[in-house]
Amino acid sequence: MTFIEEGSLLDSIEGTPRELKRQIDIVQKSIERDIHLADVLYERNLTYDDLQYLDNHRPAYPKQKIYTLDDFAQKQNDIPVVSFFSGAGGIDLGFEAAGFGHELLVEKVPLFCNTLTHNRSGWDVISGDISKTDEMIEEVKARIGQSKNFDGVFVGGPPCQPFSIAANQRYNKNGENFKRVGFAHATNGNLLFEYIDLIKHFQPRAFLIENVPGLMEIDDGEQLTRAIGELEEAGYTVNDPIVMRAEHYHVPQQRIRLFIIGSRTKKKFIAPTPTAESLVCGNLFDVPIGSADNHITREHSAQSIARYMKLAYGARDQKGRVDRLDPTKPSKTVIAGGTKGGGRSHLHPYIPRTLSVRECARIQTFPDNYIFTGPISRQFTQVGNAVPPVLGAQLAIAIKKSYF
Repeated sequence: MTFIEEGSLLDSIEGTPRELKRQIDIVQKSIERDIHLADVLYERNLTYDDLQYLDNHRPAYPKQKIYTLDDFAQKQNDIPVVSFFSGAGGIDLGFEAAGFGHELLVEKVPLFCNTLTHNRSGWDVISGDISKTDEMIEEVKARIGQSKNFDGVFVGGPPCQPFSIAANQRYNKNGENFKRVGFAHATNGNLLFEYIDLIKHFQPRAFLIENVPGLMEIDDGEQLTRAIGELEEAGYTVNDPIVMRAEHYHVPQQRIRLFIIGSRTKKKFIAPTPTAESLVCGNLFDVPIGSADNHITREHSAQSIARYMKLAYGARDQKGRVDRLDPTKPSKTVIAGGTKGGGRSHLHPYIPRTLSVRECARIQTFPDNYIFTGPISRQFTQVGNAVPPVLGAQLAIAIKKSYF
């Protein structure tokens, strides 16, 4: 018994019926003979990238510019930055492109620190725990001195999982875990206030706090109001929280983030201007990957491929909980996976397989020469947790123009 009915379905397929029939035969034989699909493809001198969807027509979409950090490059300035919760360095690459200089990057996970130092040997990166406030104050003092008025910028995105809707979609909606526990989260819930304590201690001229919009809804906004109140009491003019959709800021991805920005000056923050139209993701997949690093693709089972290849553009494989990207739209949000790893990705729009780390990194606007270290699952985590560097660059330019 075949997993795809012959006849009318195949008759309606666009493309090369012979190739599709050969593919169906290969997948079917892999299932029947209980041989891994990778081995069957190898026998025929094929790879997963030779596979295709049943619906393999290529839809039309606008030919849009693919933006990179080079498009936002600014002359070097003397404005220093201290970065907390640096992760893989997405927002830090943006500030670097805008001409800022990094005094210190603090990241708790040593593996993520490895990625930072692997790519930027000149950055001072430490593995530090923000929750240990006294120790962190000493670490920062050692780099920037004991001045209470640091003439630079503090940037940081406290871990957002406690406030994230996506994180809670892993649970049954009727289960007790299906709620955004927010500030009650034992590990990460209070890191926002511990980061604010560092801002209050060192008094940088400007600061940036990044998180998910869910932060505004926890406790009906009471905690966010408290956070802003503490900053204002410390002498800061805090801009109203800004919710930014990445696809309107030269990033081909549906990614919504919250930014809280303020300054010791009385100047008003002038936010980057959004574009009138979204960037679609199809143009990225028109550019060959070549020999770029972090482009190892998963060797799916024949059963998985049998499900994937039936999907239409934008459809979801319910069993694997992965979506086929629609090239006429921005990519769905690149996700990080669980807090302890296990990252995963969406399905390639034209090839019935999940995306590689490099393909996800392109969607996130990381340069192809920026390498993610560690196991592949943790590479996905680093990419998915990051602020898109191109978005980071626009925020950095806006902070410079507004406050310096």
